[in-house]
Amino acid sequence: MDAQTCLKKLEYVGTLAFATVDKDGNPQIRNISAIHYENDGMYFFTARGKNFCRELLSDGRVQILGHTKFNEMIRLSAFAKPSADDMQKYYMDKIFSEQPYLSNVYPDDTRNIGIIFEIKDAEIEYFNLGVKPIFRESYTIGNGNIKPKGYIISEKCIGCGKCTKSCPQSCIVSGKPFAIQQEHCLHCGACYEVCPVKAVIKQH
Repeated sequence: MDAQTCLKKLEYVGTLAFATVDKDGNPQIRNISAIHYENDGMYFFTARGKNFCRELLSDGRVQILGHTKFNEMIRLSAFAKPSADDMQKYYMDKIFSEQPYLSNVYPDDTRNIGIIFEIKDAEIEYFNLGVKPIFRESYTIGNGNIKPKGYIISEKCIGCGKCTKSCPQSCIVSGKPFAIQQEHCLHCGACYEVCPVKAVIKQH
């Protein structure tokens, strides 16, 4: 798995959930399908008068989530920004060509009310619940950063094994200290709750 494969999977999903925050700090979410994909990012269309557009212009932070029929979840954490002025028409034409239904929504020149945003820098989280043990991994595109998440076991570990018994995915291996196999971890916190010496540390 890699970042480009994740983007291709999102393209197959089609309609993605886009989450933003409004001016009052309230979470907002929309389903967006007016998207064009390239190897290094994605481009999407919205109308300038929509609250979605105003939220992106004022803040830029966005999370995007897709769920495949194979129970794979793919999440992008990114900043969206308007594409360059001289590329707006190019990407708009691309999106309208790839998504013909848009011509029914914005016929003829009414598409000019739209704006194209791009995402070129992002953290991509891939989470496959369709395999056992589950599999997760993070990737980046552009200048995206991977933020540590989940749990680790510190040197305070006394080797009692309670964490191993509590783990739904059996992804904790014995050692000094015990260790969590991060690629199989659910981030559920069961090990954190049962550790008698607080050796398990939440990363984020």
